[in-house]
Amino acid sequence: MTAKSNSPGVSGNIVWHRSGVTREQREAANAHRGAIIWFTGFSGAGKSTLAHAVESVLHSYGCKTYVLDGDNVRHGLCGDLGFTEKDRQENIRRVGEVAKLFMDAGLIVLAAFISPYRADRDRVRAMAGPGGFIEVYCEAAIEVCEARDVKALYKKARAGEISEFTGISSPYEAPETAELVLNTGVISLDSCVQQVIEEIMNRGICPKPVG
Repeated sequence: MTAKSNSPGVSGNIVWHRSGVTREQREAANAHRGAIIWFTGFSGAGKSTLAHAVESVLHSYGCKTYVLDGDNVRHGLCGDLGFTEKDRQENIRRVGEVAKLFMDAGLIVLAAFISPYRADRDRVRAMAGPGGFIEVYCEAAIEVCEARDVKALYKKARAGEISEFTGISSPYEAPETAELVLNTGVISLDSCVQQVIEEIMNRGICPKPVG
């Protein structure tokens, strides 16, 4: 199908080329389904730490994985974006498109982003399709996140040195239908990892290891 547009900044006269290798074939080669595991929560809630810890376990099971981290993405793909509402929406739109491509390659994508707006997360869920998206809400109290803040971002935000900082001067819309809600300010990392792994396996994304 060809998409056409005369609007500036919108791609036109393009065609989606289907690969000769299907997603199902890639998943069969990987011995697991492709999926997006989306970690959301305040800065300092433990999203990246949890995502990387889950990836290590999945890797030990032989799963093909990749972590998309908020800070890392802003070094390149989204280096031109700030933190206005519009820029945050575009940030998550781009990440969602990349995650979808990785999922099509048969990978389990672990995305760790504050992603403060519910509509943006729901848009990525829709991209993934039924059964392809697990939302993990890292529900840590903002006081806990501030106490963990080795970069002093919260302190700078409260002093007005950083504008549009989530939880201080910018809103956060907590998930209403997350598959997992983990109080990462109280529950141990190992326990959180175990719950995420169990959710992935219970949904048939990755088979349980033998032995």
